[in-house]
Amino acid sequence: MEASFTRHITAMDDESENRRQIDVVALGIVTAAILMFVATGSQIGPPVVNSLLYGGTGPDNLILNAFLLNIAIIIFGWSRYRQLCEEIQLRKAAEKQARKMAETDPLTGFLNRRSFNQCVDHLITKADEEGQIVVLVMVDLDNFKQVNDFNGHNAGDLLLRECARRIASGLPKRSLLGRIGGDEFSAAFAFDKNRDDTIALIASGLIETISQSMQINGISMDVTASMGLSRSDSPGAGSQHPDAHALLEMADIAMYHAKRQGRNGYFWFEDMMADEMRFRTELEQGIRHGIPNGEFVPYYEQQIDLQTGELTGFEMLARWDSPQFGIVSPEVFIPVAEDIGAIGDLSESVIRQALEDAKAWDPRLTLAVNVSPLQLRDPWFAQKLLRLLVEANFPPNRLEIEITESCLHQNVAQARSLITSLKNQGIKISLDDFGTGYSSLAQLRSLPFDRIKIDRSFVTSLHESKDNAAIVHAIAMLGKGLQLPVTVEGIETGEVLDHLLQYGPIKGQGYFYGRPRPARELAEWLNDPQRSGKAARGKEPAGPEALAQALHTPAKADSTGSMAEPAEVPGKHVRNA
Repeated sequence: MEASFTRHITAMDDESENRRQIDVVALGIVTAAILMFVATGSQIGPPVVNSLLYGGTGPDNLILNAFLLNIAIIIFGWSRYRQLCEEIQLRKAAEKQARKMAETDPLTGFLNRRSFNQCVDHLITKADEEGQIVVLVMVDLDNFKQVNDFNGHNAGDLLLRECARRIASGLPKRSLLGRIGGDEFSAAFAFDKNRDDTIALIASGLIETISQSMQINGISMDVTASMGLSRSDSPGAGSQHPDAHALLEMADIAMYHAKRQGRNGYFWFEDMMADEMRFRTELEQGIRHGIPNGEFVPYYEQQIDLQTGELTGFEMLARWDSPQFGIVSPEVFIPVAEDIGAIGDLSESVIRQALEDAKAWDPRLTLAVNVSPLQLRDPWFAQKLLRLLVEANFPPNRLEIEITESCLHQNVAQARSLITSLKNQGIKISLDDFGTGYSSLAQLRSLPFDRIKIDRSFVTSLHESKDNAAIVHAIAMLGKGLQLPVTVEGIETGEVLDHLLQYGPIKGQGYFYGRPRPARELAEWLNDPQRSGKAARGKEPAGPEALAQALHTPAKADSTGSMAEPAEVPGKHVRNA
């Protein structure tokens, strides 16, 4: 579009030049006509006066006709000259508007990317001459897409304008302001190199200003911002005088680093961030190629009836069997897949495989699948899941969908609609990680859950923390009072199991009963006649920890030959797909 604007402006420049030439010609004609008018007027003037006063002979007809023709030419020429002047003014106004459209963002009035870069280059040159440096700021709204999708594009546009106004008000008056993308803004200004503290105040103030609640069309909206900063004297630029493109790239890397560090903050660019960004790019490319290549596979963790020791089913956990990185932890690839919009395809791929695997199990065994909060915002998620069930010919009553508490906080109405749609098809719904989110008892009663799951963060340290033991007791009693079955995660020792047995008929899962297995190993284990009785007291060794920090190190096999469970973090949606 910018190229077309440029061509349009060039054509208008050429046409304006032609108009200016015509303008000079028209003015010349009028001037010549006026001179001829004076000359002919001097010739016919005395005879006309003599004829009127004394009745003498009038002027020569040829000269009289030339005189009248001059008058007509003057009138016509002057009229045409004025029309041309007005037309040129209109052309200039249109040209000015076209330039503005080519150089600025029509929604916010900020500079667009191309013109912003050009202006920053001029600013850097001027700052060098005056002994100053230029700081470039990249601002990205953290949760704008969700707000925009939920409230509509009109409200989203108004929100962007308000954010642009706040950004402009929080920066020095002579700052260059640009809109780089949909919800990405940029700014640049010169400052004294000895006043870094000023930049820190400006950045923190900008973060605080943007995060304040906004009223758009009578609706309260909240967004936060992640910011990256770079400076023209940065050694990371690779040269003494980095240009606007280099500064923008460095600030962009720092901004994404801020997002990975929890968002709603800012960071200065550092060299190591570029390495992280390259690795992030490798992960994104690997995920995009890995989904159609079947690199994401399901692992299965046992779910046990704690009272009888009977195996009741499995929870499916996603793993990335990457040819480049080995077995990658979900805490690494799930957030990346969510950011690049690939979580839906990834999850469907793994669930499809899990449904095929589960068809070979004993019909009494259930399959539990956790879904990302982003998937629950998809209004077609229920239909997509039902399509997978039909394709696999899998009984809906054997499938259990686990929804985290954070999903309820984001959109209770949408969660209720989704739960109702799935339950109408016979699918069971569990409230996962209960106690870690924001759900209230009123929501728990109003939403038709079939089960609640106690998060592992309360269970693994149950004996070391009286508070965690009290929370587990309270949730177990709550489930009993509401007649909601309870599943406990994170059972890793016999002491924890003995403590949980006091709560009656509940289910449990954890390393005490064995590590999650891939489908092939699980099939061998299920067909092993020696398996009987192992689950009751967790005879299988737990195995070593895997992939604790090193992302490039494949998980080690435990003593049973299974791949060890990657390191996990609270929040099942980070672990599972």
